[in-house]
Amino acid sequence: MDKIQINGGRKLAGEVDISGAKNAALPLIAASILVDGTCEFSNVPHLVDIHSIRLLLEDLGARCTFDNHVMTVDGSGIHKIEAEYDLVRKMRASILVLGPLVARFGHARVSLPGGCAIGARPVNMHLTGLEALGANINITHGYIEARAQKLVGNDIYFDIPTVTGTENLMMAAVLAKGTSVLKNAAREPEIVCLAEALNRMGAKISGAGTAFITIEGVDRLGPARVKVIPDRIETGTFMVAAAATRGDVLIKGCNPEHLGGVINKLRACGTKIDINGDQIRVTGVEHIKSVDIKTLPYPGFPTDMQAQFMTLMCIADSTSVIHESIFENRFIHANELLRMGADITLFKANIAMVKGVPELQAAPVMASDLRASASLVIAGLIAKGTTLISRVYHMDRGYETIEKKFCALGADMVRIK
Repeated sequence: MDKIQINGGRKLAGEVDISGAKNAALPLIAASILVDGTCEFSNVPHLVDIHSIRLLLEDLGARCTFDNHVMTVDGSGIHKIEAEYDLVRKMRASILVLGPLVARFGHARVSLPGGCAIGARPVNMHLTGLEALGANINITHGYIEARAQKLVGNDIYFDIPTVTGTENLMMAAVLAKGTSVLKNAAREPEIVCLAEALNRMGAKISGAGTAFITIEGVDRLGPARVKVIPDRIETGTFMVAAAATRGDVLIKGCNPEHLGGVINKLRACGTKIDINGDQIRVTGVEHIKSVDIKTLPYPGFPTDMQAQFMTLMCIADSTSVIHESIFENRFIHANELLRMGADITLFKANIAMVKGVPELQAAPVMASDLRASASLVIAGLIAKGTTLISRVYHMDRGYETIEKKFCALGADMVRIK
C-alpha cells in the first residue's frame, strides 16, 4: 500500500486550484440512472470513489466515458437492477443508486454499503422514506430489496437531517406520481447542486437548500449538462493547512459562501482571511488562538472539517473543546495525533479537550478514514522531522493529487509506492 512521507516545518505559500466536489459528483452520477439518454458532468474529480461509482453504473449497463474531468453517462442501456456487494462495499455513497433504480424500474436490489469507519451511519431513513412513497422493502442476506409498481408522492419527515437520505429520496420522488415534501431535509450545497441538475433534466423541485423540499413528480427526465460545484471540504483543508503552517496561500476556484462556519472559526483563531469572488487568501499568524467547535449539519461547522481543525488546535495557545455531534466514532485520529506529541483528552466518545503544545513531533502514523488522513497530513506539515503516513488509500477517496498540490505550495511531501 502507498504511504505519504512528509518532512515538516515549511510554511505553505503560493496558489492552489480546488477540484470539483466528490460529494456533489457522486449523487449527480447516480441521478443519470433516471435518464434514458446521455448526461454530461464537468469538473468531476479524478478520485477512487468516482471510479467506484463509474464501475457500478457500468455493471448496471450504463455506458460511461471519463476524460479531462468530464464524465458522460448513457443510461439508455441500463438493464440490471442489482448493485452487487463487491462493487458497493468500498463506498457508502453506493446507496445512492437505490432511489433512482426503484423510481425508473420499479425494482432494486442493492447491497448494504461500506465506507469509512466513522460510525454506523444507518440507512433506515432512506428505507422509511421509500416505504412512504409506496415501496415494499425487504432486507435479506445483506441486500436491500425495494419494489414498487409506481412510487406515489407523500410527505417524508427525517428524524435528523441526512444528506444521502435527502438525495436518495429526492431522486426517487422526481418520477413518483403526485407531490412529495421532504421535511427536515439536509441543506448542504451538494443538495442544491443535485436539485438544480435534476431540474435541468426536467424535474420540478423547489426549496432545495432549506429544510423543506417540494418535489412534483414528472413522467420522465431527459439528458442535461451539469458542472460539479467546488469541493468545500478540500477548500477548508487547504485553509487550515495554511493557518497551521503560518503560511500565505491563495485558494482559487472555490465558493466562500459554502464555508461560513470554517471561515468564522479560522478568523476567531486570528487567521487573516481575505475573500475576492471565487478566491480565498489565507494568511497564518504566529500565535494561534484556541477556539471551541461543535460539528453541526450545514450551515454549521462541518463534521468533515473536525479532524483537520483538531490538528490546528494542537498547536494553539490555550485549551479548546471539540464536540462531535454528527458521528459517534470520529475521534480515531486523536490517538495518532497523541503519537506526535499532542495533548488531547477524550471525554465519552464525542468530546475532546485539546491543550495546545509548542510543536508537534514527527512519527509514523496510520490513517483511519478520509478526513483523518487529511488531519495527519496537516500534522506532518507542521511537525519537526519526517512523518510517514500509512493507509493513505483513504485519502485517495476524496482528495485529488493532494501531494502534488501541497508540493506546489512548498511542502516537502512524497508518495512512496
